[in-house]
Amino acid sequence: MQSAMKVVEQAIGEQMDGSPLETPPPDLRNPHAVALGSMGGKKGGKARAKALSRAERHAIAKKAAASRWKLPKKSRKTR
Repeated sequence: MQSAMKVVEQAIGEQMDGSPLETPPPDLRNPHAVALGSMGGKKGGKARAKALSRAERHAIAKKAAASRWKLPKKSRKTR
């Protein structure tokens, strides 16, 4: 119930009793470091794929597909 009330308050921009929401704490992160981090995340996969050979990419994709289709391990508990 509490989480639903918080969602409604965020949606309407004020608390249920009509008072304004508390201001969030200021962002203390370095803005330059934040920008560099997001830039690296945007190009990471493409840069990695470009650095790998076709055989290496194939092996990685094959391993990923095998892990997706692998059956779950059976429980070791015996009854």
